[in-house]
Amino acid sequence: MATTTPRPHQTQPTDDARLLGAATRYSAARCAILALCALASAGAGLLLPLAIGRALDAVLTGHLTGTGDADATRWIAACAALITASALLDALDGVLTGTTNARTTAWLRGRVTGHVLAVGPRTTARFAHGDLVARLIDNAAHAGIAPATFAALLAALVTPIGAVVALALIDGWLAAVFLVGAPVLFLLLRTFVRVSSDCVARYQRVQGNIAGRLSEAIAGARTVAAAHTQDKEAARVLGELPELGRQGRRMWRVQGRSQAQAVAVAPLLQIAVAAVAGLLLIRHRISVGDLLAASRYAVLATGIGMLVGQLSGLVRARAAARRLEEVLTEPPASYGDKQLPAEGGLLELRGVMASRGGRTVLNGVDLTVPAGTTLAVVGRSGAGKSLLAALAGRLADPDEGDVRLDGVPLRSLDRTELRREVGYAFERPALLGATLEDTIGLGIPRPAPDRIREAAGAARADTFITRLPDGYATPCAQAPLSGGESQRLGLARAFARGGRLLILDDAMSSLDTVTEHHIAEALLHHTPHRSRLIIAHRAATAARADAVAWLHDGRIRAVGSHEELWERPEYREVFGA
Repeated sequence: MATTTPRPHQTQPTDDARLLGAATRYSAARCAILALCALASAGAGLLLPLAIGRALDAVLTGHLTGTGDADATRWIAACAALITASALLDALDGVLTGTTNARTTAWLRGRVTGHVLAVGPRTTARFAHGDLVARLIDNAAHAGIAPATFAALLAALVTPIGAVVALALIDGWLAAVFLVGAPVLFLLLRTFVRVSSDCVARYQRVQGNIAGRLSEAIAGARTVAAAHTQDKEAARVLGELPELGRQGRRMWRVQGRSQAQAVAVAPLLQIAVAAVAGLLLIRHRISVGDLLAASRYAVLATGIGMLVGQLSGLVRARAAARRLEEVLTEPPASYGDKQLPAEGGLLELRGVMASRGGRTVLNGVDLTVPAGTTLAVVGRSGAGKSLLAALAGRLADPDEGDVRLDGVPLRSLDRTELRREVGYAFERPALLGATLEDTIGLGIPRPAPDRIREAAGAARADTFITRLPDGYATPCAQAPLSGGESQRLGLARAFARGGRLLILDDAMSSLDTVTEHHIAEALLHHTPHRSRLIIAHRAATAARADAVAWLHDGRIRAVGSHEELWERPEYREVFGA
């Protein structure tokens, strides 16, 4: 089982806040409402101690003077209104937070997915498939909470600041006593953010590595089972699980330690404020209600636990945004605006050089496929055949050299023109679409139904499709397809589309000899006006081509007919003959 290709270390972008800023702007309206809701809730929470204190003073004053309790009733009613408003605002905050998180997460996933598709297959040269899935699912969800968390953090900051202001309004000494110990709380928060940022970044990186290895193991499940290496593969996939556990426990220790330290410091400040308030009460500088309000404001001012929770969410969001930014920094493929001539199909590769994983795979490749002809590319495993096929239709770009179609560089072509004129069939086609008809007709514009059935017949797929109960309307997920049947659907998709160049990347490797013969004949007759580049592993496939390009160690060793090349023993060895 192959291991994950090591990824070169990438410097984390310093502007990771840019993505979070864009996400916040996307949900700006909801964030504004959420911020107003949070501020209103914080305001109600700050007014409640005042109202309770005034109600207590009114009750005591009325009891001592024997006057009516109208003032007490009004303040008690105000307390009830503030409590009701807080409950309603909290409920609204919960609904808005959930919908904003979901909306922002969906936007982030859409943006990153669109960018991955724009970059194309080159994305997987840097990120393993499982790692990409982890970033799109887990990291996007963590980054998606940022806008709502910003709004909640605003309220979390307003509450302690407002409480300190309220203490100052009651008596300046109360605020002064609290502010003496405030720097300790600030240092606790600063330490928490610094340490937890490192923990979260390490945790998410290890999580992505495990996901990448798991994806590889699932893709090679049959190989693992046949080799009876399940235990060894499980150990490889879960090799970093202890490190994941260490970082997870470290995160909880950091958060728990910060909250424990806050719990130790906060009561001291609250006791100090209460003690000073008691002295002021004895000196008749404040009332009993003021004492009660001051004790409550001291609790609100030391509400660091709420700040720790919100900062923890922001730390996770920022670390996740960094991982998403790493994907977004991959430059997308750029396209020109040129069009192809009305007819043609001439494919030319000039001085092409391409590297993968630090190794030169293709070096100085010069190759021509005349319009309307079939060229088979053969070579041993690892010779660079699939990479050549990818370059020929611009699923990848060469590091050096040029690829042209009818004299026009592929880089200069309009994207729609390029995809309309170049068709592909792969060894393992992706069966996208709801039904089998959808997967054959995948693409823009969608071929007509008659064209889809004609292409399925040419690819020998119509026979097994029509035997299914729902025929072409059979959902792809419910179709019991063998490897050869999947390849026939991929070939049908390629046949259904027009264009002047058709590239088959080992697209008939799972077919039996008879079926391959029929499809090869259909390939020549069903697409007579198209040029064909076929990656071949069978001698019979190469023999049907107009010419064969023999690829060896990243270079074209010879080009000629199959019969001419067959005279060479080294060529015959390519096919095991």
